[in-house]
Amino acid sequence: MKPIKVGLLGLGTVGTGVVRIVEGHQQDLVSQTGSPIEIAQILVQDKSKARSISVSPDKLTENPWDIIENPDIDVIVEVMGGIELAKQYMLGALERGKHIVTANKDLMAVHGAEILAKAAEKGCDVLYEASVAGGIPIIRTLVEGFSSDRITKIMGIVNGTTNYILTKMSQEGAAYADVLKEAQQLGYAESDPTSDVEGFDAARKMTILGTLGFRVNVALDDVEVKGISGVTKEDIAYGKRLGYEVKLLGIAERQDDSISISVQPTMVKQSHPLASVNGVFNAVYVYGEAVGETMFYGPGAGEMPTATSVVADLVAVVRNLNLGINGRRAFVPYKEKKLKTDEQIASKNFILLHVADKAGVLAQITQVFAAHEVSLESVLQHPNAMNPLAEIIIITHDANKASMKKVLQQFESMDVVHAIKSIYRVEG
Repeated sequence: MKPIKVGLLGLGTVGTGVVRIVEGHQQDLVSQTGSPIEIAQILVQDKSKARSISVSPDKLTENPWDIIENPDIDVIVEVMGGIELAKQYMLGALERGKHIVTANKDLMAVHGAEILAKAAEKGCDVLYEASVAGGIPIIRTLVEGFSSDRITKIMGIVNGTTNYILTKMSQEGAAYADVLKEAQQLGYAESDPTSDVEGFDAARKMTILGTLGFRVNVALDDVEVKGISGVTKEDIAYGKRLGYEVKLLGIAERQDDSISISVQPTMVKQSHPLASVNGVFNAVYVYGEAVGETMFYGPGAGEMPTATSVVADLVAVVRNLNLGINGRRAFVPYKEKKLKTDEQIASKNFILLHVADKAGVLAQITQVFAAHEVSLESVLQHPNAMNPLAEIIIITHDANKASMKKVLQQFESMDVVHAIKSIYRVEG
């Protein structure tokens, strides 16, 4: 049997895992695909660097075009990261008829439409299961498992770093800054954690999930993003007292033909499955019109979970090669994109106000909600010996975003409202 030759761009954490699986599971791979799979060349930054696995020096190159222009290589596996260079290499590989497997969420969120269009033009496969939620097969599930259903909502924890931070804050009552520092020391957070903690990493993943789930071409700019840097231990404590956990959720919703996608810290009812997803784990909750509610849970990152998803995609490409059907199942969004207006986006809300501690204030507050047709589920006033002001917690029924903006604007102009301390979406 002629081996299928693979070029690997990148030999970092995930690339190392890919080599381990391909070399260690040859018998399984041959039984699944009908062909041996050989990693023929590997792009590295420094050929002389010591590595955790043994690789023949003959296979290493510091020039990506050695791999891209190699006529013997059938498939390129891209696990190097970055956007512009990776895009250049992918388009070059597709131009030469090579199939692509990538774990690059940033690239697919920003340039996915262009890359998939080039793949369709050249009859090539581009698979990217590992770009979202590490070892959870969520992309294949959306494209294939839900192909006969209509998805109405995708809601998930898709960033392990922020979930680790919020879990520690909840379980230990710790402050955000202290937990972030600990996460950096443990290697869960980068030295510059902005992409994770401000929600940008999750937004890229939700761009991909929204595109696949709703069959429209979602752009990164379509995602409304708010990170966790403003979440306080007091917010989490209040939430727990009322039966909620704070999670950074990506939420994509479709109603009729209009969609909305956001990433934001959210109060999740403790009885909802997502509330108990802790640490660096990820979970994606999918609502289908026919199937109802389903949840997919697992490790969202790491060498072997992510590498497992990469090799699963590689197996799919090799099967298609042997059947001569590459490029026939390319996913191309076909529906017109219509974004929901603020009047169409509705949710429950948790609001914490600091107000003057005197008679009649609560009546004034509730009148503002009534004036903008926002109904209230509960209103609580908690004494706080550390705060001379009254602390009022309000949970609304479903209210549209436009009305909530008007409520908050009116609060800002009221003398009795000293601060809008917190506002969170409520789910579950």
